[in-house]
Amino acid sequence: MIAATDTAAPARVSREVALLGRIRARLDAVPYSLLAIPLRLAVATVFWNSAMTKLANWQTALTLFADEYKVPLLAPEIAAYIAISVELSTPALLVLGLLTRPAALVLLGMTSVIEIFVYPLAWPTHIQWAAMLLVLLCRGAGTFSLDHWLRRNLLERRGV
Repeated sequence: MIAATDTAAPARVSREVALLGRIRARLDAVPYSLLAIPLRLAVATVFWNSAMTKLANWQTALTLFADEYKVPLLAPEIAAYIAISVELSTPALLVLGLLTRPAALVLLGMTSVIEIFVYPLAWPTHIQWAAMLLVLLCRGAGTFSLDHWLRRNLLERRGV
C-alpha cells in the first residue's frame, strides 16, 4: 500500500510564514516616537524614585554616601548633592522630552559611576538603564517632545 503524501503541509507552512511576515511588518511600522515615550518614562522613574528615597531621609542618604557609596575624588556631601540634583532634574527633562540627549548623557555617566565604583555586581540592572539611555542619546526624544517642538519652531522661524 502506498502512503498518501500530505499536500496540505506546504500550504499551511506558507500561510504561517506569511502571517509571521505580516506581524513583523506591523511591528516594524511602529514609529520610534511611540517607542521613545516608555523609554523616557522608564528611565525617568528609576532616577526620580532614587531621588525621592534620598529626600525622604537626607541624613540616611548622607550616611550612605559616606559609608557605602564612597564615590572617589568627591566628598560624600558633595557627591550626595550632585546625585540628588541629577536625579531631580534629568527625570523632569526626560518626561518633557526637553534636552533629552544631554539628560541621557548625564544619566549614562551617572550609571557608569554607579556601576564602576558603587555596585559593580549590579550590572544586569545597569545595562538595562544604559541600553535605554543609549537609545535616547542616539535617537532623541521623538516627535512627542518639547525637543521636537522647539526644533520645528526654531527651524520654521529661520525659514529652514
